[in-house]
Amino acid sequence: MKKNFNDKKIIFKISGESRKERGMDKQRFLEWHQWVRDELRSSVNFWLEYGMDYINGGVYTCLDREGRLFSTDKSVWMQGRCAWVFSYLCTVYGRTDEWREAGRSCLDFLEDHCINHEKGDRLYFTVTGDGQPLRQRRYCHSENFYIIANAEYYFNTGETVRIERARRAYETVWQLNNGLIDDPVGLPPKVEPQTRQSRAFGDPMIYLNVTAVMRRCDPENRELYDARANECVKQILNFHFHPELKCTLETVGLHGEPQTDTVAGRVVNPGHDIEGSWFLAEQACLTGDEALYRDAVRIFDYAVDAGWDQEYGGLLYFIDCLGYPPESYEHDMKLWWPHCETLIASLMFYRDTGEERFLDWFEKTADYVKKHFADPEYGEWYGYLRRDGLPTQPPCKGSTFKGPFHVPRCLILADQMMDEIEAAW
Repeated sequence: MKKNFNDKKIIFKISGESRKERGMDKQRFLEWHQWVRDELRSSVNFWLEYGMDYINGGVYTCLDREGRLFSTDKSVWMQGRCAWVFSYLCTVYGRTDEWREAGRSCLDFLEDHCINHEKGDRLYFTVTGDGQPLRQRRYCHSENFYIIANAEYYFNTGETVRIERARRAYETVWQLNNGLIDDPVGLPPKVEPQTRQSRAFGDPMIYLNVTAVMRRCDPENRELYDARANECVKQILNFHFHPELKCTLETVGLHGEPQTDTVAGRVVNPGHDIEGSWFLAEQACLTGDEALYRDAVRIFDYAVDAGWDQEYGGLLYFIDCLGYPPESYEHDMKLWWPHCETLIASLMFYRDTGEERFLDWFEKTADYVKKHFADPEYGEWYGYLRRDGLPTQPPCKGSTFKGPFHVPRCLILADQMMDEIEAAW
């Protein structure tokens, strides 16, 4: 039996305006729902067929359009993300041997090859195909995905060693993110701290989602997870969310002050903001916090309004909050994952409020994805498009940063939410 996305359901009324009277085209909604299910099946099967390493364990993610491997180096992020996805498939749809073994393979590869035991058990960023270390980064995202992978696998199997590993890493990330311990890796800060100190939006945003997984999978420690989630919400809203600029900033000063005299201080990543908006909405639904839900909607609204490309469609990768030229060369590309986050967030806001404008955003984004990212011939979605919507050449389905995570996560959550919406008809 499918499990509800949220522990409890709250229906929020976001604005004082009356909802649109035109109503939802139920047949069209059902067609989109079938498309979601078909794409989920396509994505999962693509990675099972072409990505899994049945010799060394784990998953390869550098795959071209047809699923051919073009690099044997392995992303440690993707080992954790893949393990979580296949474990979450078991959570939602029921355990299958193939999904469980895919999750276990990635978890075992992580444990055997991806942890730097000489540097405080920090995880590497990339390793070779057979697990020899290549790169280590200062960021904690390898650990974040290791946490959710172990927690979700524990939720399905009851193997206590998995949740013990998740708890230890969860605490380490908290301490590192909040400056409570020195990083045992010893890598220098990205920016000289004596010159400029700053905060990164990704730290509390991702940790909020990690906390949601931990709270669901490890309910006996709910009090801790509730407290950590509340602190993440405070950091996001007090430091990074700037309604006076109509955006959420990726980088701010230690006290949340905008650093808009610099290029880095003006960076807005619309996909990140939208992803954060549904993390916040999920927390608001759990706590019944309508004010928080309104803030989540505002973050979403600012991001889609500023980030949607009015000429070619799709969501731009980076924008400058004051309209200056972004520094990143890829700023006007269209990437797969921001569109995944837009599908999740818009559908969640529609489910929770009934406001048709969110369904409009879902359909607008789904239509763009269907036309430009989805590949009916070979399966899975392209990762990288030019601004005009054509795939970069040669096209790929995976990379160090793209694997079996955003697409299947999006489609699993969309399938569940669409079930809930249809059940309320």
